[in-house]
Amino acid sequence: MTDLRTEEAVSASDEPRVPPRRRRGRGRAAVVAGGAALLAAAVAAAAIGVGGETGTPAAQRTPPATAKVARTTLTETKTVDGTLGYGETTTVTGRSQGTITWLPSPGSTIKRGRAVYSVDADRVPLLYGTTPLYRTLQDGMEGQDVKLLERNLSKLGYDGFTVDDEFTWATREAVEDWQDDLGLEVTGRVAPGDVVVHDGALRVGELKTALGNPANGQVLTYTGTTREVTVDLDVADRHLVKKGLKATVELPDGATVRGTVTSVGKVATQNTGQEETTTTIEVVVAVRADKKIRTYDTAPVEVTIIAEQRKNALVVPVNALVALAEGGYGVQVVEGPATRYAAVEAGMFADGKVEITGVAEGTTVVVPK
Repeated sequence: MTDLRTEEAVSASDEPRVPPRRRRGRGRAAVVAGGAALLAAAVAAAAIGVGGETGTPAAQRTPPATAKVARTTLTETKTVDGTLGYGETTTVTGRSQGTITWLPSPGSTIKRGRAVYSVDADRVPLLYGTTPLYRTLQDGMEGQDVKLLERNLSKLGYDGFTVDDEFTWATREAVEDWQDDLGLEVTGRVAPGDVVVHDGALRVGELKTALGNPANGQVLTYTGTTREVTVDLDVADRHLVKKGLKATVELPDGATVRGTVTSVGKVATQNTGQEETTTTIEVVVAVRADKKIRTYDTAPVEVTIIAEQRKNALVVPVNALVALAEGGYGVQVVEGPATRYAAVEAGMFADGKVEITGVAEGTTVVVPK
């Protein structure tokens, strides 16, 4: 903490004089050296009193260092390490019987209705949804899994039924038409192993089997298609991050792309390193499609998250802030050849500046070195 060196006020009949400089820790006002956490530490041996409407005169000469109260956009950021990728990896397990007869290429994208792989020349298509099928769907059944199937059939262009949670004769006819178009056995029923369910288009990761192998094991892995960055954020910084915040991602080659925080984990994980143990939560930042990232499947990156932003804020350098004897904080205002102390309220801290209220824009204040 930097001590503010003040000069004694003088009466009208005395000549102004400058007292000798005092040792650190004995000044009459303490300067806040930076950050909101340091406000509580801004305590001096004897703090400055504001005294009256205009404040106590503090000097009769121009101080050596000053700054203007300026209006600006104050932005608080947090920079952390992250990993660029495509998000969580999921493994597809094949049917209990049959032979693998077709596999997609790693890195390829598969959309609704397209084959994820083939068994005995029968395509296993992708349906969009959040819950995998767990039973065979057929005429007379009800449930959210029925609605998932009907919604996908409707999106694929089949009609004649109502998208609801009831599997009716009209649903069965739509299923039969769909199976016939895919070249599958027409049964009017859909079993769990007949489809792969994911919440959107998927990107093929690693192939876990080969053509000609039995289909009763792991077939392939996949991810979503959205580029995203995973960050292990220290729980101490949890308050700085929330869903929807903007971020900037710096790639290994120095290029930057924009992103948005899409999720903030609620489960803390303890990580033990060689020198220390940290507790973190997972934060996911979705990255906009950009040609700059096309050359990277995965990569270590730096993520700068805009934690808070205050527009049209009146700010001064942090070390212009002083603790007052009567409580609260103030600044040393320059008025011609003299100065006085004016009480202010401190707001947001960022980039070595602090937001204040209580003085006008353009006011000159002392900034101790």
